[in-house]
Amino acid sequence: MPETPANAVNDLVLASVRFPGGTALHDVHVTDGVISRIGPAGIPGHPASGVVDLDGRCVIPGLWDEHVHMTQWALAANRIDLSGAASAREAADVVRSQLAGHDDGGLTVVGVGFRDAAWADVPSRELLDGATRGLPTALLSHDLHSVWLNSAAAERYGVAVDASGLLREQPAFELTRELGNLPDAVVDAWVRESGQAAAARGIVGIVDFEMTWNRDVWRRRVAGGFDYFRVDVGVYPQDLSRAIADGMRTGRELDGGAGLLRVGPLKVLIDGSLNTRTAYCVEPYPHGGHGLLTVSEQELLELLVRAKESGFVPAVHAIGDGANAVALNAFAAAGIAGRIEHAQFVRGQDFARFGRLGLTASVQPAHALDDRDAADSNWAGRTDRAFPLRSLLAAGATLALGSDAPVAPLEPWTAMSAATTRARRDGREPWHPEQALTRTEALTASTRGRGRIRPGDPADIAVLDGDPLAVSDAVFAAMPVAATLAAGRFTYRGGV
Repeated sequence: MPETPANAVNDLVLASVRFPGGTALHDVHVTDGVISRIGPAGIPGHPASGVVDLDGRCVIPGLWDEHVHMTQWALAANRIDLSGAASAREAADVVRSQLAGHDDGGLTVVGVGFRDAAWADVPSRELLDGATRGLPTALLSHDLHSVWLNSAAAERYGVAVDASGLLREQPAFELTRELGNLPDAVVDAWVRESGQAAAARGIVGIVDFEMTWNRDVWRRRVAGGFDYFRVDVGVYPQDLSRAIADGMRTGRELDGGAGLLRVGPLKVLIDGSLNTRTAYCVEPYPHGGHGLLTVSEQELLELLVRAKESGFVPAVHAIGDGANAVALNAFAAAGIAGRIEHAQFVRGQDFARFGRLGLTASVQPAHALDDRDAADSNWAGRTDRAFPLRSLLAAGATLALGSDAPVAPLEPWTAMSAATTRARRDGREPWHPEQALTRTEALTASTRGRGRIRPGDPADIAVLDGDPLAVSDAVFAAMPVAATLAAGRFTYRGGV
């Protein structure tokens, strides 16, 4: 292993650590935010300004969540939680109970997390009107692809809804952005709280795909003291010209970001979602229709070519098997590598194309368990290739794990547990366990391919109170994190 240069000064030594699967103790030396040397524990190194004895704890590279909507995640924690509602009527009842004695102060009541794909009944404007006493109310689906409105909210925002009260896709996205227009100080405080919680779970970085021009938002947050993790700031097609004019390209560090902010991928949505039954599929849904292809293959190809010319890595949202085929065709024609976000449903003949094209499958394993009933209902008989983590990896795709928060919690251990067990501790059998990953594979896919720490890497480190390769499934799913460091700086320090 490389030695520390003679003129270097160690900022920190993490003493007496273990690596997953091992028993030997090591000291990890950090210099200027980089892992400068790893050696046997107890052997004197260069002078250090700080030595932290980790008493045999495991260290791994810090964790990345590769797909987050950070503002929406922070907002969701402060809205009515509908994730447990098993029917439209039950969701309306949750709202009714939350509004008992409620003074809205003129604000719109917002709920989040409903999942209507497997409900026996359906949302309706009348049902929500009956539960809300005329207070403007908007309920966001868990996948953010639909919004359920009452009449007062439809009138307040000037949108037309039919008897269902539902907006879908682009109109839903636009209203969701409008609902998030709260004072910056309020939202930024909530984001800081969410960032602190994420750092406490070992997170050192996220890719933020908030559906807005997000660069300046993050500069403001960092200037205001946010320093919990790194952020790759996604760009959407409507802002691509502006980004190019400003000299942005994927991977470039952003001025004013204190070393934490970089330009992320170009995000392109080409279909909808499973819950909203708008994911674009080859075969029809049970209710009819194939979903929505919101960007044609030719339009996507033109965007990918432009991304290639301007230095952006494309990240194409494709959930249905039809959408994944369109995305793969466009990547092949453009001659560019990139990412497919979600890849939830893929035809058997398309798996090998991920590997041949050098693509990353940016996947959210918790969705497999959240959506298993909806998948079994809408993709009956074909779910052996739904949320196909093992098939993608075997085909040569690079896997990158994430949450799509607020669709699932910004909780990396939940994602890795779902990937490795394909089950929750609720008594249900694992769902297509043949698609599971090993824990080593899940850790690698959650650490940008690093898997374990090495000299020369940024000192982005998670310190664990258990060996992630040896603890039980229950402990792995709720892994106790003792500390987290970003660039050698403690962003969370619990039990050390």
